[in-house]
Amino acid sequence: MNTAVSRAWQAARRRQAAQVMAIAVPLVVAVAALAWRLATYDVASGVLAIGLLAAAALATWRARALDRRWLVRQLDQRPTARDSADLLFTDAAALNPLQLRQRERIDAALRQYPPELRARWPRRALAAVGCASVLVVALAFGWPRAGSVPAAHAPVVTASGTAAATPPALQSARLRITAPSYTGQPVRTQSELDGKVAQDSQLRWSLRFSGTPARAALQFHDGQRIELTQQDGQWTGSWKAARPALYRVVTEPALRATRLYRLDLVPDQPPSVRVIEPEATLVLGTPGQRRWQLRFEARDDHGVAAAAQLKVTLAQGSGENITFREQVITLSGSGPATQRRFAHTLDLAALGASAGNDVIAQLQVRDNHAPTPQSAQSSSLILRLPTEADVQEAELEGMVKRTLPAYFRSQRQIIIDAEALLAQRSKLSADEFTRRSDAIGVDQRILRLRYGQFLGEESEGAPRPPPTSDLPTSDVPSNDVPAPAAADDHEHDGHAADHDDEHGHDHAGNDAPQVFGSATDVLSEYGHTHDQAEAATLLDPQTRATLKAALDQMWSSEGELRQGRPKEALPHAYKALAFIKEVQQAERIYLARVGPDLPPIDESRRLGGKREGIDSRRLPLAALTAPDQAIVAVWQQLDGAGQPPDLDALSSWLRANEARLADPLSLAASIEELRMAPDCMRCRDALRAQLWRALLRPVPAPARRSIPDAMGQRYRDALGAGP
Repeated sequence: MNTAVSRAWQAARRRQAAQVMAIAVPLVVAVAALAWRLATYDVASGVLAIGLLAAAALATWRARALDRRWLVRQLDQRPTARDSADLLFTDAAALNPLQLRQRERIDAALRQYPPELRARWPRRALAAVGCASVLVVALAFGWPRAGSVPAAHAPVVTASGTAAATPPALQSARLRITAPSYTGQPVRTQSELDGKVAQDSQLRWSLRFSGTPARAALQFHDGQRIELTQQDGQWTGSWKAARPALYRVVTEPALRATRLYRLDLVPDQPPSVRVIEPEATLVLGTPGQRRWQLRFEARDDHGVAAAAQLKVTLAQGSGENITFREQVITLSGSGPATQRRFAHTLDLAALGASAGNDVIAQLQVRDNHAPTPQSAQSSSLILRLPTEADVQEAELEGMVKRTLPAYFRSQRQIIIDAEALLAQRSKLSADEFTRRSDAIGVDQRILRLRYGQFLGEESEGAPRPPPTSDLPTSDVPSNDVPAPAAADDHEHDGHAADHDDEHGHDHAGNDAPQVFGSATDVLSEYGHTHDQAEAATLLDPQTRATLKAALDQMWSSEGELRQGRPKEALPHAYKALAFIKEVQQAERIYLARVGPDLPPIDESRRLGGKREGIDSRRLPLAALTAPDQAIVAVWQQLDGAGQPPDLDALSSWLRANEARLADPLSLAASIEELRMAPDCMRCRDALRAQLWRALLRPVPAPARRSIPDAMGQRYRDALGAGP
C-alpha cells in the first residue's frame, strides 16, 4: 500500500474517534454531575467511569468502521484513482500487464497528490453539546439543595476593622449507615440527612459548617439530644436507630435556617412457614403405611436459620386413656437464605406408631435476627392411621355405594334408560332389545312396589331384582323420590320378595291370646300390622289420590316395558314422574311412634302479671365525654388565627398515644414546624389536617323512635302510669 494513502487512512480513523469523544465526554460529565446532585459522590464517580469507558468503546468501534472497503470507496471518488483503487490492494502476481500498468499510474498519482480523507469537525453539534453540558454542570453544582442553607457570605468588615459576626450555615453533610450484621446489607454513605434504615442500624453524622460554631448537636422531637464533637472542622456524632425519629441540627450561635429531618425504620419481619407436602392438614393413612413424607418452605426478609426443629407427637390410645410422646428432630435446610426448604421422611415404625394412632408434626424455624431470633411455626399436620375395623367399615360402605344404586332406580332414570334403549334399537337384535326392555320393566315394578308401601298395598311376591350386570349402565338415581321413601333407600333388595312371608296375610289363623281393649289386638283383627315406620307416615287424602294415580301410570309403563314396547311405555312413565313431583310438594305429617315426654311445667317461673321488682323503663341519659381532650383543645385553638395553640400539651399527648397512630412522625413534624414558625398559616393548616386524622370518631347516636299513633300513645301512657 502507498505510504501516503496509509497515513491519510490512519488520520481519518483518528479524526473519527476524536469526534466521537468530543461529543460523548461532555454528555458523560453532565450525567455524572446530575448523579452527584441526585445521589452521592460515589455514585457520580461510578457513572463517570462507566460513561468514559463506554465513550472510548464507541470511538474505537466507529474508527474501525473505516475499513479497507471504505478506503477504496473514498479513493475511487477522486480522479487520481481512475476508479481502480482496488488494484492497490491486490497481489501483483494475480494482475495482468494492463492492470499492473494501471496500478503503477495510480500509485504515482497518489504519491504526488496525497488524498485528504479526514472528516470535517461538526462544529455546530460540538457547540450545542458543550453549551448543554456546561449548563447542566452549573445547575448541578450551583442550584441550592432543598432545605439547605446557602453558603455563608464573607463577613462584613466594619469601619473599625472588626468583622461582624454572621450565623453559621451547614455546608456539607454525610450520613453513614451501618445496618445490623444479620441483614447482610453493606455499609452505605449518603449526603441526605433523611433516610429509611433498618431497625437497630448504627448511624454516624459528619457535618461541616461555615464559620466555627461553639457547639453543635442533633435535637430529636422526643427531647433526646446528641452532642456533636469537633475534629479538624468536622462535627461528628452517632446514634442507634431503635425507633423512628425527627431531628434537626442546632448550633450556638443558631443556624441561619434549619429544617426537620426524618428517619424511618424498616423492622425485621418474622419468618413465615408454608407446608408443601402433604396438601391437607389431616391425612388418613393407608393400611401398612410405614413412611410419611413432609416438606416445608420458610421465608424471611433477611434470612432463615439453616437449622429448624421438627416437633413430632405420637398420640396413642382412645377415650380418656390417651398418652402423648414427643420427639424433636433437627432438620437442615436447602436453597437461598431468604427461602429455605426443609424435607424429612418420618419412619412410622421407628416412632412406634401403630393402627389407631395419630402422628402430629409441626416445624419451627428461626431467622437470623440478633440478639434474639424471631421464630415461626407451621400448622400442625396430622397423620391418622386407621384400624382394621375402620378399613372394613370403609370397604363395606364402598360396596354398598357401588351396589345399592343398581337395585333402586328412580322414575327419571327409568325414562332415561328407555329413551337410550330406543336410540340403540337399530344396533340391537330383537331378542336383545326385548331383554333390555324387560329389565327396565323390572326396575319399574320394583319402584312401583316401593311407592305402593306408603298406600298400604301388599307386595306381589316379585322376584328379587336382577343382578347389576344385566341392568343398564345408567343406574344413578335422581332426587325425584318423595321424602317418605327416604327411610327405605337402604332396604335389603329382598324386602319385596319376602313381604308376603313376613306378614303372611292369614289374619284369621292367629292363635295369640286376645286381650280386651288392646290396641294392638284391635289392629291385628281389623287391619294390617305392617312396618311401623310405614304406618307412622300419614298422607292427606289428596296426596294419597295423587300417589295412587302415579302407581297406576307405573303399572301401565311396566306392562309395556315387559312386552318389549318402551316407546308406548314412555307416555305413562312421564305421567308417573309428574304425579311424583306433585307428591313431593304435598304436605305430609310425621307422627312419633311414642308420645312426647315433655318436662313438667315449673309454676314458679310462669309470669303472674305483677310489676314488683321491675326497674323503671326511663333510664337516665349520661353525656359522653369527648375523647382526646388535648387534641380537641388544640383543634379549637388552631381555628382562630390569633390564638396560640398549646403545642407542649399536644406533644405530651403524642408521646402517650404514639402506638395507636398510623403515622406519628407526620404529626410530630407538623408540631415542630409550627413551633419554629408560629405565624405560618400553612403550618397551622397542616397541623389541623394531621389532628383530623388523629381524632377518634364519635360513636353514632341511636336513632330516634318514630312518633306512635293514637293507639300506641295510649299504650305507652298506660305503661308509664303503672298498676
